[in-house]
Amino acid sequence: MARYLMGIDVGTYESKGVIIDTEGRVICSLSTPHGMENPLPHHYEHDAEEVWLSDVLKLSNGLLDSSGIPAAEILGLGLSTLGTCLVPVDKELRPLRKAILYGIDARATDEWREMTELYGEDGVLELFGRPICSDDVAAKILWIKNKEPEVYAKTYKFLTGTSFLVARLTGNFYLDRFLGSASFKPLYRPDGSIREEMCGPYCRPDQLPRGQVVTDCAGYITEEAARLTGLLPGTPVMTGSGDSSSESISTGVLDPGDAMIQLGSSMFMYCCTDRLISDPRIHGGGFLIPDRYSVSAGTNNCGTVTRWFRDNVYFDLKSAEDEGRENAYSAMMRGIDDIPIGSGGLVTLPYLAGERSPINDPDARGLVIGLTLKHTRAHLYRSALEGVCFTVAQHVDILKENGISPLRLHAVGGGTKNPYWMQMCADICGEPLNLMEVTIGASYGDALMAGICTGVFGGFSDLRRVLKPAKTVYPDMEKHELYKPFREVFDEAYAANRDLMHRLG
Repeated sequence: MARYLMGIDVGTYESKGVIIDTEGRVICSLSTPHGMENPLPHHYEHDAEEVWLSDVLKLSNGLLDSSGIPAAEILGLGLSTLGTCLVPVDKELRPLRKAILYGIDARATDEWREMTELYGEDGVLELFGRPICSDDVAAKILWIKNKEPEVYAKTYKFLTGTSFLVARLTGNFYLDRFLGSASFKPLYRPDGSIREEMCGPYCRPDQLPRGQVVTDCAGYITEEAARLTGLLPGTPVMTGSGDSSSESISTGVLDPGDAMIQLGSSMFMYCCTDRLISDPRIHGGGFLIPDRYSVSAGTNNCGTVTRWFRDNVYFDLKSAEDEGRENAYSAMMRGIDDIPIGSGGLVTLPYLAGERSPINDPDARGLVIGLTLKHTRAHLYRSALEGVCFTVAQHVDILKENGISPLRLHAVGGGTKNPYWMQMCADICGEPLNLMEVTIGASYGDALMAGICTGVFGGFSDLRRVLKPAKTVYPDMEKHELYKPFREVFDEAYAANRDLMHRLG
């Protein structure tokens, strides 16, 4: 009897699922879109049941139906979701409010200050390795405690996305220990144990899920979950993790120097290292892989920028696509190649949703410098694409400054579908970009790690035999030099305009 593995990832605007065989070959993949709520400035939310759980059930059943694979042949299920999100639940595992999303949600600025006052700036650097920011789940727990005491009083467990899904499917409460030590500071130790002495300002220790290795089995599909998912009762479910860390595995981030550039709604980067890196602009910590460390960094503005241009500037092309004509994103690229490097003297800060690293400023705003009557919407769009690439390059330079060399950059996510943008990114970074053979992303990494969970693969090192790049985009170093003066303006523009941005905010 054939054997297969299933992986499902819940993202910002879309969830994806995949079934692979035991050689890592994709048998079937599906996706389903969903929305994201923005009820107030800096507030970004999902409905954990109507989005997260509903998508998992839809994709699980859809994958089995589309592939024709019997549920008995699914060896295990791997899950990932938006990593640093938070949902409080009652004893019946019912969400008590909408889930607070990852670093794009920056509502807890009062709590950042409260925590900084509690520990002192030196204590924050000792505990967090950087300033407290919108990726920190402890601040979100504290926000619920301060701003929604009635929700806080009813909370049985504080869960992140995968913890919520695993609990609904297996009845057990677990958290990837890497995610715990990276995003739930200071509540978890690197080994996944809860730091009970640190929980006081936030919650009781028993309100947190237990930490364990991402590829450990968290439990088995219950009878009720089997009825809803189409999977057999007793199917193993791995601990699961955040989407970005799962995506990093899907790209082959396995050795020091391997770095993933995840080009989705946001840009997220993971780089595997052999030592702990401390730099306040980025996040250094452990990694999914035992005995490895990582550097992580995230921006809020990547696909969100192209989506904004499509919906608000190229709305005619979006309407045409809705009528069955050319894909709007493809049509938006027409004429871009005819515009010179630097977009005719335009530089764009693409901070349409605030920004995380390297500036860590939720009140940052988008900015276009150099606009004249000669510029068209194509100039504006090219400049925005360049701006996202400049942000990527800033992070690449930070890695180099911290002695991580040589770098092997692996690009993945929806942005890789745009070959012109990938060439632009390679040119601006001055580094080759490996585009992976399988670009499905986090759900593929989930399925591979479900294979480790169930013994199909002997460990992370065994994944090398199935993870291969399909193409490498090499930089044009002459263009790299031409981009430098515009990069310099980009690097200086935020500091020069920060106070004005804040006044507008």
